[in-house]
Amino acid sequence: MNTNTNNRLELRTLKELRKTTKPIRNVYTTYQENLTVLERIARWITEHVGSMGFFLIIFIWTIGWLFWNTLAAEELRFDPFPAFVLWLFISNMIQLLLFPLILIGQNLQARHDETRADVDFDVNLKSEKEIETVLIYLEHQHEMIMEIKNKLEDLKNINSPENSK
Repeated sequence: MNTNTNNRLELRTLKELRKTTKPIRNVYTTYQENLTVLERIARWITEHVGSMGFFLIIFIWTIGWLFWNTLAAEELRFDPFPAFVLWLFISNMIQLLLFPLILIGQNLQARHDETRADVDFDVNLKSEKEIETVLIYLEHQHEMIMEIKNKLEDLKNINSPENSK
């Protein structure tokens, strides 16, 4: 048996692999546990602002506002056409309030993505070590099978009728 293979087998046992590698963790759970109350609120708002429902609400509100102040009776209009100053002011206030929240949400997402990438890297390293261990064992088994085959061939040659003459 090859001494080099034997040493590698001793270094790469399954027990040793389990001792040297960290257990795989659930990134999402860790991410959720580490969020502050303000970060949870910001995340909730950005999740809802970034939805089709929010877009439809803003779209319908805008169309309703513009139609009301364009087509309603003169005395019912509260934001005169064509300027729509109040509508512009409210729209800009919404944008000013949402912009920092969207940036906060993106920063939180980036932090989560980095954590997930770190865990993916750890999983890849663990998989690489496990595959290497399996390959070492397969290589060792192949060497043992070849030794057995050679011994069987030697026995066959010894017991063959040609050798007994």
